Amino acid sequence: MLLYEEETGKIIKACMNVFNELGNGFLEAVYQEALAIEFEYMNIPFVREAKIEIQYKGRKLEREYFADFICYDDVIVELKCVSKLVNVHKAQVINYLHGTKKAVGLLVNFGASSLKWERLTLLKNE
Repeated sequence: MLLYEEETGKIIKACMNVFNELGNGFLEAVYQEALAIEFEYMNIPFVREAKIEIQYKGRKLEREYFADFICYDDVIVELKCVSKLVNVHKAQVINYLHGTKKAVGLLVNFGASSLKWERLTLLKNE
């Protein structure tokens, strides 16, 4: 069984609901707002535009980063609206996982003709 399998399944279902309603072609901010509403309907706990603090040798860096969502206090959800996901998008989620010490992230793309997502983890056994 995958870590947070049930939770990530519900998040993906919420993303599918949004995509089925809106289709592709909108800006990321539209999907982010719609997804927040869908999370509320589905009783998925979330923080929108969650601040991620990065530390270097025990010191907090001034540069701030924001994940689109952190759901269930443990799953990072990063949204994109691009024709194709590339490695730099995956790297962003991996960096957020490192920065937060969380284990699971979802990279979700609303920009293609069908909804695409990738589950990313820092765990070696997943």
